[in-house]
Amino acid sequence: MQEQNLFEYAVIRVVPRVEREEFFNVGVVLFCQKKRFLDALFYLDEHKLRAFCKEIDPEVLQQHLNAFKEICCGTPSKSPIASLDAASRFRWLTATRSTVLQSSKVHPGFCENPQQKLQQLFEQMVK
Repeated sequence: MQEQNLFEYAVIRVVPRVEREEFFNVGVVLFCQKKRFLDALFYLDEHKLRAFCKEIDPEVLQQHLNAFKEICCGTPSKSPIASLDAASRFRWLTATRSTVLQSSKVHPGFCENPQQKLQQLFEQMVK
């Protein structure tokens, strides 16, 4: 029997008009400290974005998602947050915000393989 590892995840969503609180899911970020795993998957559906809000430029939003991914993976970038340890980056990425790009509350679980679990959650929550 494979070992079960504690993980935490949050769903990343776009909230085009914060005052209306309408959103749609665009990604998932997953952190498993024991496996030293932190990664995120994203998919921006431009048709859905236009249906929610025509004023948001999909290219600009995609740039923000790319920056999120760079911070998540610790990619050296312009952000000092990317140089923090994985747990600190996860906490920063999933902090409550009133912006167009937000995360859900953090949810815990157990899995054998964090990469497979991330893919499964992505298929379930985003696709």
